Amino acid sequence: MSVLASYDLGDALLTTLAIFFFVIWVWIVITILMDLFRDHELSGWWKAVWVLFLIVIPVVTSLVYLIARGSGMRERAIKEQADAKKQFDEYVRETAATSPVDELHKLDQLRQSGGITEDEYQKMKAELIK
Repeated sequence: MSVLASYDLGDALLTTLAIFFFVIWVWIVITILMDLFRDHELSGWWKAVWVLFLIVIPVVTSLVYLIARGSGMRERAIKEQADAKKQFDEYVRETAATSPVDELHKLDQLRQSGGITEDEYQKMKAELIK
């Protein structure tokens, strides 16, 4: 009798479950490694020890890491997201900034509509041209 003939639905479900847990475990290990290298307070030697133990006894080390440093993982992830948002906002502000020519055009329109006086226009123009 061939091996495939004895592979029934229960075996297929167990295989699917095993693959599911393996993928979750790989995801957790990658998250732990990312957190290790994100942490600037931990020395290089401690990072090396954690990585060594993740390679030698991965399941136990993963559980210990999540228990011992789990709350710090959250804080570091939030800080990294806040830093990324800040950098993105700065980039958008720099990119979307108007040119001096646009500003001069707006000043001229304000002067023509009577929103500012000629003296105010000349002062603001001088500041823009600097």
